[in-house]
Amino acid sequence: MIKDLIDNYGTIFEKELIEEIVQVGTFKEVPEGFKLIEIGEYIKSMPLLISGAIKILREDKDGDELLLYYLEKGDTCSMTLSCCLSQSISEIRAVAETETKLIMVPVQKMEEWTAKYKSWRNFVFESYHNRLTELLNTVDSIAFQNMDERLLGYLKEKIRITNDSTIHNTHQQIAYDLHSSRVVISRLLKKLEELGKIELHRNYIKVINL
Repeated sequence: MIKDLIDNYGTIFEKELIEEIVQVGTFKEVPEGFKLIEIGEYIKSMPLLISGAIKILREDKDGDELLLYYLEKGDTCSMTLSCCLSQSISEIRAVAETETKLIMVPVQKMEEWTAKYKSWRNFVFESYHNRLTELLNTVDSIAFQNMDERLLGYLKEKIRITNDSTIHNTHQQIAYDLHSSRVVISRLLKKLEELGKIELHRNYIKVINL
């Protein structure tokens, strides 16, 4: 675990902080689709990503989801940090987008490290800033972009996150992430296929040229 920490956080955290994380952290390796955090639960630890990607989702009163942003290597979730520090229940769902390696750090260490380590304070503040920017981008896309533009952005981000031109999501799963209907997503995907930008298959999408 210490090698993974040094490789991913060695230029961010002090040596002493790395050693503390090794002492109290729990290394986890989870498969794609694994649910790490659920809405309504108290968060007992926060993730530090070593590899892979996690998608952060919000749910409306009808149980429909909206993709807020992705966490990648070297990231943590500001909403998780906020819940940890306020000891409130989670308002987000965190699901592994790909096979993911991470270190779970106990909530009790959050305030202690904020006071003790400058690098941790900077990391927390930068995480808040980055996630806020991503949330604003999500809000902007919903408010100012058509669904076809949002779908294109979604597909491009999927390729970037997974480093794979094949997207293993059903039309319904994409509709959930974009808070839309399967009928609308299927129609827009068919349009992209007719333009030669993607190929549609039974349970996956092959991106040709976006």
